[in-house]
Amino acid sequence: MDDQQILHYDSETRREEPRGDCVQGAVDPDFWDGETRSLRGWQWGFEANLVTLWQRYNQTSSDCGQTGMDRTMEDPGPEGVSHSPFMYGCELGEDGSAGGYMQFSYDGGDFLSCALRTRTWVAVVPQAQITQRNWNEDKALLTARAYLEEPCIEWLQKYLQHGKAALQSKPPMAQVSDKPSSRDGLTTLSCQVHCFYPKYVAVIWLKNGEAQPQETSCSGVVPSTDGTYHTWVTIEINSSSNHNYTCNVEHMSPDADLQVAWDKSRKGE
Repeated sequence: MDDQQILHYDSETRREEPRGDCVQGAVDPDFWDGETRSLRGWQWGFEANLVTLWQRYNQTSSDCGQTGMDRTMEDPGPEGVSHSPFMYGCELGEDGSAGGYMQFSYDGGDFLSCALRTRTWVAVVPQAQITQRNWNEDKALLTARAYLEEPCIEWLQKYLQHGKAALQSKPPMAQVSDKPSSRDGLTTLSCQVHCFYPKYVAVIWLKNGEAQPQETSCSGVVPSTDGTYHTWVTIEINSSSNHNYTCNVEHMSPDADLQVAWDKSRKGE
């Protein structure tokens, strides 16, 4: 939900489990048993679909790519791995508007997608045309598409209610440190920014109040175990520098922007 994982199932555990706070208390205990049975059926279906797709694309085991995302199943060939991701979701706007999407891919390329307005499947590639015709004639799959417009939105609202606290914006915290660089005569200043949500943040080093984008090196934003995010940025300076360096952080949380200055008097501590 948004950028937080809330549910997890894989073919090794064969069990769906909650992730994060959004689903805690939102469902009954027997919910997980029912969902697990359903997803085991999905797993079997994906394995069967991969055999069909293999034949449809006229591939051999040596031709199989190894790219994919989300739910993936191994192909029946002795070498290589093919992937058939299925992705769907529903969206709820602040104004109450609702939307959704549902699409299949194969080995990194689009295969089939759902047009919600017409409630029809659309073939993205020629290999999907047979599936498109069959699925558009299957009334049971009409129910699957209708799921995005009602039940999915209802579940989204339920998760939002239970996970309201977890999804609230959290302002970042920042800490500046220094250490000798691997290059002689230089010092690496590091700014560690953590405990913020959502993940979008801008961090840059300032030299005497001026931004240093070319000299600033960023690690990327990564998730923490508590649902927040952290990142760090560095800059290399002359160890004898008398300039003032400040880590500047901008985040969408209210009153979240902050600046943390490098304390030259504690250099190397």
